[in-house]
Amino acid sequence: MTVKSLLLAGGTLLVGAQAASASGFQVNLGGQKNNGMGGVGVGLSLDQAAMFYNPGALAMVRENGVQLGANFALARVSFRSADGGPQRELEDQPIVYPFNFYASFGPKDGNFRAGLAVYTPYGSSLSYGSSWEGRYSLTEITLRSVYVQPTASYAITPTLSVGAGLTILVGGSVNLQRDLPLPTGDGHIELDGKAKTKFGYNAGIFFKPSDKLSVGVSYRSKINAQVENGDVTLSGLPTAGGASAPVTAQFTATSFGATLPLPALASIGIGIMPTDKLTVGLDASLTFWSDYRNLDFTFSGNNGNAGPSTDANSGLVGNRTFSSSKRSYQDALTFRLGGQYELDEKLTVRAGAALDLTAVKDGYVTPETPDADRTILTAGLSYNLSENFGIDASYQFNSFKERSQTQQDLLDNGTADRVAGTYKTNIHIPGIGLHYKF
Repeated sequence: MTVKSLLLAGGTLLVGAQAASASGFQVNLGGQKNNGMGGVGVGLSLDQAAMFYNPGALAMVRENGVQLGANFALARVSFRSADGGPQRELEDQPIVYPFNFYASFGPKDGNFRAGLAVYTPYGSSLSYGSSWEGRYSLTEITLRSVYVQPTASYAITPTLSVGAGLTILVGGSVNLQRDLPLPTGDGHIELDGKAKTKFGYNAGIFFKPSDKLSVGVSYRSKINAQVENGDVTLSGLPTAGGASAPVTAQFTATSFGATLPLPALASIGIGIMPTDKLTVGLDASLTFWSDYRNLDFTFSGNNGNAGPSTDANSGLVGNRTFSSSKRSYQDALTFRLGGQYELDEKLTVRAGAALDLTAVKDGYVTPETPDADRTILTAGLSYNLSENFGIDASYQFNSFKERSQTQQDLLDNGTADRVAGTYKTNIHIPGIGLHYKF
């Protein structure tokens, strides 16, 4: 049997489960005000969302407050096969709903602030359907995750503050589906897994030497994401017995496990306040994706190779109960620029832009991560309904550079477990939020 089946499916699952903190499935939607300003925030102390961007800045947010926000991410994915034909949109994509909640408390004139953040930094949903050329690599993927971050921040001096938060993955799930090209007709596989609770940290330093300038640095630690006893569900397999028995015997796995390094992220940001009404921010981030070299999986039973083998890439997913898929990611930079202007005491408007460089090398693009260098344009506003209560709105447009790979590229890199062709992706992300200060 030479058909591949579970290897890429397993790779898709964990790539989605990580939903990286840089390119790929990055969700940099920590706060509605920041979203409207190109995603800047490391060098600013706008509000309680500082817990996400730079915990060190929280102590400089003098007002206690609570805020809640939600975003609505809709991806548009097009694909053109390397075998030719027109580039076409791949069905209607589902909407993903990242959200965030922040609350901070502390003495009004004190140097200490404590807070709690709940957010969904990793979330994605793509649907390719069963008619596209790469249906044997992927038909659907859905990812959900929830992070909780208790945070503390202290102002050492009136101009210098530090802070740190414990990042906790308290809930994560992913569902992946793909077709199987069996000799007896197409089958179907579904992988469903839940991530274990894992811990990391998010720390930062914030320095504001004057009313016109602020600087911040932050570091988010590497976390090893782990899935154990994920479910493997197969359908459309031939009835056992007779000529179909050898095919059926190759699929006995009912569960899988895998571990994936989620890379560290280092960021620096600058805030400039030329006037009391205008604020400008500039951020630069580096994600250490080079830790992500291979993706290895273990399975509870046969996974498409009924015969003995010592080749981890043989059969459908490798040597009976093990598979390995190359990733060979590279460290990736992101640059963000944005600003806000207070038109009056009730209305503030925002705009921004970002350049997010891909971590995926040529010849390594996968359907679950049709990643490429992307340009991001944003806009937003806040309207204060009262002295303490207001509404925040934002919009982001992500335009991915067209990304192509040939079958020869895949053969040269040893990545023939994915699809040759050209991808083009756009993402629209409107958002809405409420804030209350006290």
